Amino acid sequence: MTGLRYVYAVCRPFEAPLQSQITGVGGAPPRLLRHHDLVAVVSEVPERDFAEQPLRAHLEDLDWLTETAHAHQNVIDALTVVTTPLPLRLGTVFHDDSGVRVMLEAREEGFLRTLDRLSGRVEWGVKVYAEPESEEQRPREPAKAASGRDYLRQRRHSRQAHEEMWEKADRFARRLHETLSERAEDTRLHAPQSSALSGAPGRNVLNAAYLVPRRDSEGFVELVDRTKNEEPGLRVELTGPWAAYSFSGEETGRADSDGMSGENA
Repeated sequence: MTGLRYVYAVCRPFEAPLQSQITGVGGAPPRLLRHHDLVAVVSEVPERDFAEQPLRAHLEDLDWLTETAHAHQNVIDALTVVTTPLPLRLGTVFHDDSGVRVMLEAREEGFLRTLDRLSGRVEWGVKVYAEPESEEQRPREPAKAASGRDYLRQRRHSRQAHEEMWEKADRFARRLHETLSERAEDTRLHAPQSSALSGAPGRNVLNAAYLVPRRDSEGFVELVDRTKNEEPGLRVELTGPWAAYSFSGEETGRADSDGMSGENA
């Protein structure tokens, strides 16, 4: 093969075939490169886009980044159906098959330990948002203050109502996280997402990941679903099942991540 090798993930050898129509980054189909008891999932990519200098420039191009991240995620999703993949970070590129094998050899013990720990498990993401008030929910505009004292009283009441709303959201998020943690083998609390970056309405008050055995996922999903209408003004979102990005110990990213980093070797 010519060109560079883009590496999506590392996994143990598996028998089930990948989806026949799946394409990866740059439209190239993924293939399996075996080394001892590990498999690297790779595809060929052109040097004009993925050599060190052009890749660095592409990382500043949001459209290119988004397209590449989605192609990367398509391969990871297909792998998650048939095996337990350990996703590598977006933009992990090597010169040839030999370079990929050298990487597998150097990190073999760590990869095997992580794959053993994650085997048969998937990641579920749960976010809680305090939704902006609708016109119907919003309190009526207070009457014009008759005095400075009335104005200060109105401001104080408004501030107290605002604080009570966030306290309610925080209590709900904490209680939900505790409940879901009891049904998961491991958890990760991520920083709340900015609505300006994510485009999601409302204020993100919980952004958590849960490592759940695949066999227990149906019960986990049902538990989340039962909370979705529990508190007016709070929205619960569930995503997954994902490969266990948050628990892999790798610097990885999904198609909904904020950025992409490259590694050439």
